[in-house]
Amino acid sequence: MPSSDALLAFFAASFVLFCIPGPAVAYIVNRSIADGRATAFASVAGLELGNFVHVVAAAAGLSAVLATSATAFTVVKWLGAAYLVGIGIRTLAHRPDDLSLAAPSIDRRRAFRQGVIVNTLNPKVALFFLSFLPQFIEPDRGPAWSQALVLGTVFTLLGCVMDGTWAALASTVRHLLVRGRAQAFVRRWVSGSLFVGLGVVAARATRRAV
Repeated sequence: MPSSDALLAFFAASFVLFCIPGPAVAYIVNRSIADGRATAFASVAGLELGNFVHVVAAAAGLSAVLATSATAFTVVKWLGAAYLVGIGIRTLAHRPDDLSLAAPSIDRRRAFRQGVIVNTLNPKVALFFLSFLPQFIEPDRGPAWSQALVLGTVFTLLGCVMDGTWAALASTVRHLLVRGRAQAFVRRWVSGSLFVGLGVVAARATRRAV
């Protein structure tokens, strides 16, 4: 079990990192505006489950494989990039149906699954845990895997709060776009471009990146 000092330091560092918008925030905002608060929260739950997959992998030492094996890293990187770009192209290729505040374009199960896949197939998340967690593991406080599991759980719970806040804030202004002429443009061109952009970010990931 990590010491209280290590837990507090890790919490503070993680909080700062979550305050910096990244691909996950872009995905959450996209779902919030396109589909509303409930679907956005479902996507947040999926993202955090994807984070926890990496927590378990880091605790088991599997993240080290991605950091040391070029083949494994490349496979995961291109799977994630292809998935995101595929969603983006499909969004760009189809004119969206008329949107109402009561009818999201995708259901919550699908948003949850997308969130899981987005973070599970993000190699930069694995590299983050590999390089970040060891800084807070204390050799005299017990097995490294159990400390990594505790720290990773703290990170995931904090992610639920921070990413949930983004979802709540973005969905609050959704009605302004849904009721205007811009909603079709946002749902098709902005959303599609965001997914393609996230795919490009994933494809550009390197094993030196964190």
